Amino acid sequence: MKSITIFSVSVSLLLFLSSCSKDDATVEPTSPETMYFPPNTNPTWETKSISSLNWNQNAIQPLKDFLIQKNTKSFMILVNGRIVMEEYFNGHTSTDTWQWNSAGKTLVGTTTGIAQQEGFLDYNTKVSHYLGEGWTNAPLAKENLINSKHLLTMTSGLNDQNQLVIPSNLTYLADAGTRWSYHNVFQKLMDVVAEASNQEFETYFNAKIKNKIGMDGFWNNGVIFKIYHSNTRSMARFGLLALNKGKWNNEVVINETFFNESINSSQNINPSYGYFWWLNGKTSSMIPGGQEVYPGSLVSNAPADMYAAMGASDQRIYVIPSKKMVVIRMGDASDPSNPNFAVSGFDNELWSKINAVIN
Repeated sequence: MKSITIFSVSVSLLLFLSSCSKDDATVEPTSPETMYFPPNTNPTWETKSISSLNWNQNAIQPLKDFLIQKNTKSFMILVNGRIVMEEYFNGHTSTDTWQWNSAGKTLVGTTTGIAQQEGFLDYNTKVSHYLGEGWTNAPLAKENLINSKHLLTMTSGLNDQNQLVIPSNLTYLADAGTRWSYHNVFQKLMDVVAEASNQEFETYFNAKIKNKIGMDGFWNNGVIFKIYHSNTRSMARFGLLALNKGKWNNEVVINETFFNESINSSQNINPSYGYFWWLNGKTSSMIPGGQEVYPGSLVSNAPADMYAAMGASDQRIYVIPSKKMVVIRMGDASDPSNPNFAVSGFDNELWSKINAVIN
């Protein structure tokens, strides 16, 4: 870590307070050791000062410099639900929306789990039960091997060479459950939930997640699949729900059994993948776009217990239970020449900067 001249606590605290959203009111916590949930209908959000956590204030500015250099639009750190850092760059504000890209897969997975707990669907039932036969271009016997859990775990066995999800592209490559491959076919779960619940997916999602935890945002048709857009605090709200394993205040939004399945290895091919959550601290990992297996942890600089929602152009929700922490990053790609992968070397670089602050 770099050694940097120590600024006074008062100046650093002033910088911190000024970095918090200018558009929303904040209040200091009254019970700093308890988990805090921001109110759904009030712009206030409790804060916690960097100095009270005994973090290294010398490392704050290098972290900000790195974020700016890497084309970041917004960055947040929550501890026990309280805002410790909230930064906006390059004209982005607390009310501006930005796309989650594939980080939004976790919204789809969580909504699927809710539909299951409400009895609308069973993820072990074949997808064609809900969508009808012929939703793929695979032989019928092979199509009928694919259930919703295979979509949750990226093990459908469908050809991943063309990510546009139309039946003619969904050809057979391997039996369901035998091959892990990052594929946009996940979005068929949105159709499964819609058919099973007899309503539009967005209507169901809004009622079961968005409105319950006070998110803003909307689903928009992207080039190849629907993408969620929201402001940064809404992304942080979902991260806080994930930190609390599906509970918001005293309400169970998604049952803990399903959520625990989501944040544990969902199959033995790629142990670093749950139900659309990327898992740190495993013995090996695979990444989008190939079949190579990499030994060791997904993000070696990050805490081993971290699970993360990761989207193209480095959209990130990092959840670290051991530190009761959520970290949010939104923005353009850190490396414009390589914007399309959900996992990138950016994570290790960013975590080296975060570690300098929190350790």
